[in-house]
Amino acid sequence: MAKLKAGKIRVGIGGWNFAPWRGSFYPKGLTQSQELNYASRELSSIEINSTFYGLQKPATFKKWHDETPDGFVFSVKAPRFVTQRKTLASAASSMERFLQSGVLELGTKLGPINWQLAPEKEFDAKDLAEFLALLPRKSGGRKLRHAMEVRHPSFDNEEFIALMREHEVAVVEAGDSAYPRIQARTAPFSYLRVMGTKKNAPKGYAPADLARWRERAQTLARDGDVFFYFISGAKERNPQAARALLAAL
Repeated sequence: MAKLKAGKIRVGIGGWNFAPWRGSFYPKGLTQSQELNYASRELSSIEINSTFYGLQKPATFKKWHDETPDGFVFSVKAPRFVTQRKTLASAASSMERFLQSGVLELGTKLGPINWQLAPEKEFDAKDLAEFLALLPRKSGGRKLRHAMEVRHPSFDNEEFIALMREHEVAVVEAGDSAYPRIQARTAPFSYLRVMGTKKNAPKGYAPADLARWRERAQTLARDGDVFFYFISGAKERNPQAARALLAAL
């Protein structure tokens, strides 16, 4: 892997349409059609989750691109019909269908694609190697970045890390989660999904815990871009946690 350089830390949330955010994160009276416009100006990145459940239309991706400011970046969660299967190596046609569905309409605002495996999917070196080989470096003339979120403890091994490093695919770091937290630099960027926000904490986390995550993000940024998302946990607090971390940075 090439020598890395200091990067930018982008902080955000998963999705942007969530009823409990209305009146707490989103100002009262803001229409749902304006929520992405607002969120993209308060945060620096959002992970698109709707793509996990089904293909979107090119016009939808273009609309999302046009509603967000210059410099904003989306990460995209790959469809479950690609990743939630017994044999990953059989995903070639489904992967191509997703990549041709319009995701490239995000243009320069397209960040990493998160390929999230099923929690019961165990490490299989041969199957994983064949899947990683399917991931294109470019599509439509645009360079692609890939991350993989594994959720079974069998992946916490050196062979897995070596495969990810060979293909320059980032290991998604699961923070404050029941899933294994694998901390390994395997790509020119880092991808974190932090899942421990608390309902009784106005900013999602106590100050000391936010400071802990700020330090982690700053450490990773010494060697490349960082994509940091507050996901799950006390979901209603995630926007406040993201804003607080951005302020601390």
